[in-house]
Amino acid sequence: MRAAVFETAGQPLTIREIEAPVPQATDLIVRVKASGICGSDLHLSEVTDRSGGMAPLGEGAVMGHEFCGEVLEVGAEAKGDWRPGERVCALPYIACGGCLECLSGRGHRCREVVFGGLGRLHGAYAEYVRVGAAEALRLPDGVDYQTGALVEPLAVGLHAVKAAAIGPGDAVLVVGAGPIGLAVALWCRFFGARRVAVSDLLPGRLDKAAALGATDVIDASQEDVVGRFKQAAGSRPDLVFDCVGVPGSQQLAMDYAPTNGRIVVAGVCMQRDGILPVKAITKELSVRYVYMYDRQDFRFTLEMLDGGRIEPGAMITDVVGFDGFAAAFEALKHPSSQCKVLLEPERLLV
Repeated sequence: MRAAVFETAGQPLTIREIEAPVPQATDLIVRVKASGICGSDLHLSEVTDRSGGMAPLGEGAVMGHEFCGEVLEVGAEAKGDWRPGERVCALPYIACGGCLECLSGRGHRCREVVFGGLGRLHGAYAEYVRVGAAEALRLPDGVDYQTGALVEPLAVGLHAVKAAAIGPGDAVLVVGAGPIGLAVALWCRFFGARRVAVSDLLPGRLDKAAALGATDVIDASQEDVVGRFKQAAGSRPDLVFDCVGVPGSQQLAMDYAPTNGRIVVAGVCMQRDGILPVKAITKELSVRYVYMYDRQDFRFTLEMLDGGRIEPGAMITDVVGFDGFAAAFEALKHPSSQCKVLLEPERLLV
């Protein structure tokens, strides 16, 4: 099968033929229809040591954990629940399926979990991907393949917003208009926040924020973020989401927050960072870190997509086939107005 293969940190992915996956007894083989490029993969492709908390990728790894597709093969023990031709997305790991964490929908906490796209288990920058039958979810009729590839980042945003316990009177500031920031903004509006402002240093991203439900957008390269927010909402934000994940972004969230404010850190910073604790202490801030999602987050996202309750299509800014994928992946390492770029393995060069 064709796949985008990691060879060396800092070098473009190589599009080449590799061995297709074979299902184990409780697995499915999925023909990938769409797979999104994630910022975590962009960072991971540059990692050379463990200083950032992530192990470097090994030569020959295939990344990609935001995907959906069509079931091609069904493992022997999964045949009672699945059949070829069904449309699916999946949690991007294979876990034991029987421990308390798995049964609670938190398979990423399973002691036996193997994550897709990190080496041992190939991810979905490929024609086919192996997934666990217990981690797969059927795509409803109202969810097409491109939208299905957004379920994973939408679930990340949902998990963060649930952790924030948003109230209907809250005024929210989302720092960062990348895919996770946009997903967070979408869910904040869904759950009734009265104001949702999104700030970013790249004004080209802010148009998408407005399309996804933000009540206000703030060009942080030109405007005073707090002043602009206070002008729009009448106060500082009750809740600040750090959806950037670079050194300094947590401190920025603390600077923006009011006394007794709340902060949720959803951006994954893979470098050492420093904060000025006195700012958080004197303001008596509540800071919450969030990671990944539960199976229930995937299920709820699919239900809301199927019912037309959320419309995330504005997140998709480009769709490429293998011929343009390596270049698109490299381009996303540099600031631009691009948001979510999808790989469609069956798309031909036109």
